[in-house]
Amino acid sequence: MRDLNMDLRVVRTKALIVDALTELIDEKGFEAITVKDITTRANINRGTFYSHYQDKYDLMDKCQQEIMYNMAIIVKKDVANILAKGECIPSTTPPFSFTISVCEYLHQHRRVMKAMLGTKGDPSFQTTLKNFMWRELFESHEDLLIKQGSLRVPVDYLSSYIASAHLGVIQQWLQDDGRESPSEMAKILSTMTVNGPFFAAGLKK
Repeated sequence: MRDLNMDLRVVRTKALIVDALTELIDEKGFEAITVKDITTRANINRGTFYSHYQDKYDLMDKCQQEIMYNMAIIVKKDVANILAKGECIPSTTPPFSFTISVCEYLHQHRRVMKAMLGTKGDPSFQTTLKNFMWRELFESHEDLLIKQGSLRVPVDYLSSYIASAHLGVIQQWLQDDGRESPSEMAKILSTMTVNGPFFAAGLKK
């Protein structure tokens, strides 16, 4: 029981730290934040902070790693379920089921994601997340989503285009505080990904 209480205390402490980081990024920007700012906002002492993180950069890095880890689990689980049913992702699951699940995760954690991906967050996270999105959503399942023999453009340009477009749409959605539901956003992303921007704009049937 003591270990369980200790674990719960650690979870609560880390949540307070992340909440403080999120609020401070929105207020003053990540680069201007100090560890003292974080500990004061979270109402903890510096020793408690340093028992979990080396500095604010380590905190940011661990937050980002957790986000990508959780998203990777979501994608792998959904794709595994699709494969188990013998389905073809593009033709039978519009919008892609894993897109809905990822959007649900982003919506649930939209305050943190909005802060990290906003203009006051960590610019390098955008590049990291774009690479992650391509790797986990497409490259890891290229037999289902991309047919190498059918490519009409080099795959590196295709990956950059798709990942950048997805990230841009997600950033806009987060800036609007998740105005659309996760299912609606997944449908928007899938429509533009599968049919292209001209179709989405009503210029192509």
